[in-house]
Amino acid sequence: MAEEVDLAGLDSDGGSEEVVLTPAELIERLEQAWMNEKFAPELLESKSEIVECVMEQLDHMEENLRRAKKEDLKVSIHRMEMERIRYTLSSYLRCRLMKIEKFFPHILEKEKMRPEGEPASLSPEEFAFAREYMAHTETYLKNVALKHMPPNLQKVDLLRAVPKPDLDSYVFLKVKERQENILVEPEADEQRDYVIDLEVGSQHLIRYKTIAPLVASGAVQLI
Repeated sequence: MAEEVDLAGLDSDGGSEEVVLTPAELIERLEQAWMNEKFAPELLESKSEIVECVMEQLDHMEENLRRAKKEDLKVSIHRMEMERIRYTLSSYLRCRLMKIEKFFPHILEKEKMRPEGEPASLSPEEFAFAREYMAHTETYLKNVALKHMPPNLQKVDLLRAVPKPDLDSYVFLKVKERQENILVEPEADEQRDYVIDLEVGSQHLIRYKTIAPLVASGAVQLI
């Protein structure tokens, strides 16, 4: 992968901008999204632009390898790199689907209440999948159990029945951008809130909801 990639993004004012990335930077973005998604307890913002660009680059690499001499050692090395990238991409997408299946009513409710202009948690394909999964779940519950119960018990509130993501769980992180005065909630009732500074390169074990905005902004990387 030797060509630069145009990646559509949003600037701080919500306007569209084109971000030009090298292939190496694109793969780094994918790996960061994969690690964050893997270790975050909730479904994170959809990175569909990165996914699409990586798939295009893989097609481009495949086309280049078809034209290369098969006895060239570089072909085998490039194929190994392609398999590594495919694994990362597949693992990232599987992780997101598992979270959608686990927390689907809460994810759909969050998407429903999302303010205009705020990044979506679901890609269009994931949104369609989540809605279909919820419809099938409701139909299954109705046919298997609810229709055999008294009329006053034939409805189920999936928002109450399905557990929410545990935002109080602890995560490991590495700091990419220095942060000051991060408010940390106490571990016990008798303790008080306190603030900490996060230095670049430092690693911490901390409650996820404390640093969730920093994960979204890219200031910290989950590890």
